[in-house]
Amino acid sequence: MSYPGYPPSGGYPAFPGYPPTGQESVYPPAGQYSYPPVPGGYPPAGGGGTYPAAPPSAGYAGAAGYPAPGGYPGAPQAGGMPPYSGGPGFGVPPAGPGFGGYPQPPAQSYAGGGPAQMPVGYPSGQAPSPMPGQPAAMVQCTQGTIQAAPNFDAGRDAEILRKAMKGFGTDEQAIINVVANRSNDQRQKIKAAFKTMYGKDLIKDLKSELSGNVEELILALFMPSTYYDAWSLRHAMKGVGTQERVLIEILCTRTNQEIREIVNCYKSEFGRDIEQDIRADTSGHFERLLISMCQGNRDENQTVDYQKAQEDAQRLYQAGEGKLGTDESCFNMVLASRSFPQLKATVEAYSRIANRDLLSSIDREFSGNVERGLKAILQCALNRPAFFAERLYYSMKGAGTDDSTLIRIIVTRSEIDLVQIKQMFSQMYQKTLATMIASDTSGDYRRLLLAIVGQ
Repeated sequence: MSYPGYPPSGGYPAFPGYPPTGQESVYPPAGQYSYPPVPGGYPPAGGGGTYPAAPPSAGYAGAAGYPAPGGYPGAPQAGGMPPYSGGPGFGVPPAGPGFGGYPQPPAQSYAGGGPAQMPVGYPSGQAPSPMPGQPAAMVQCTQGTIQAAPNFDAGRDAEILRKAMKGFGTDEQAIINVVANRSNDQRQKIKAAFKTMYGKDLIKDLKSELSGNVEELILALFMPSTYYDAWSLRHAMKGVGTQERVLIEILCTRTNQEIREIVNCYKSEFGRDIEQDIRADTSGHFERLLISMCQGNRDENQTVDYQKAQEDAQRLYQAGEGKLGTDESCFNMVLASRSFPQLKATVEAYSRIANRDLLSSIDREFSGNVERGLKAILQCALNRPAFFAERLYYSMKGAGTDDSTLIRIIVTRSEIDLVQIKQMFSQMYQKTLATMIASDTSGDYRRLLLAIVGQ
């Protein structure tokens, strides 16, 4: 597999033996790496639909949108929903970068519980199909801001890019118009067409015309999705120091299929074993958590076993709050192996047992990177778009901008759930993602980011 022109100069590390020689090919196939939906759905605020209100005993201030006990088959019959430690309702942003509670999205109705509504802005008649073995009623509607362009012509786009870079000066707007409105699969076809038509490497031409953050952003958009994740992990562990938050962001949020493909790509492209690199760069319980994540063996059964959730909640309580000291391996076992829907039920059961939510307990029992990793897993189980919205917010909050995080999340979520991330961002921080990007960036970099997020 060949990815000509990578890595770029000026910020992209040089990997031995890269780029590999061989035949240019399109990798990965379009649409192959979507997230499996989690029950609960996220119709954003204003998305319509009828949702039963939380029972008075729920303990979740002002959080309309929970199904009432017994409101769907197999739901807990008593005890209400777990308390929310992050604040009363959607509008309160979490406190600090490692907050103990998440705004819970209104739950889509389950089979027999009323009509399931798609979020605002979801294309009419384009609801996602269930995963194999997944009940149709449990499909979560997610949507990227970038869709495959209709009437796509790779040769025509290659010609537009060639003209934009030919002669003196560069027509950056023409480049933005193409790359921000094509899917990743279509961009791979544009690269191949460019080489066929002009005998030149598109990535090398782009690198010679661009610089800085806009160069990094455009080259990230032209990387195949799996390669970009593998490259980001390699970059996070290469050289002095380790970017642990990058490891958490990728390994703790991807699906089994995505993780296995990332691990294989890491080996084939960089000639390295990712587990060995993790062991060399991390240690202790954080190392064990990441190694568990690398296996890509999380249970993906979408059916919730409430008895197991109760047992797991009791086990976690006894391993943490209910004893002196902490049994870290118990937390690792449950959070690394249970499906995200199952973990969501475990969080609810834990609140009834401990009179405290599980995220807060992890705050009290753990610290450092293992705390951040465990919380990332739970936050994705509860509300994945909110997890990425928080990461985006803190990449721009305060002095300076963490451009690599901003670019990585915008690029990797642009075809998956960036619409929902934008909506959660507005609800959590009372400002739009586009507004914060516009105030924190400038020039062609700002224009391209805003084009990707749909502004």
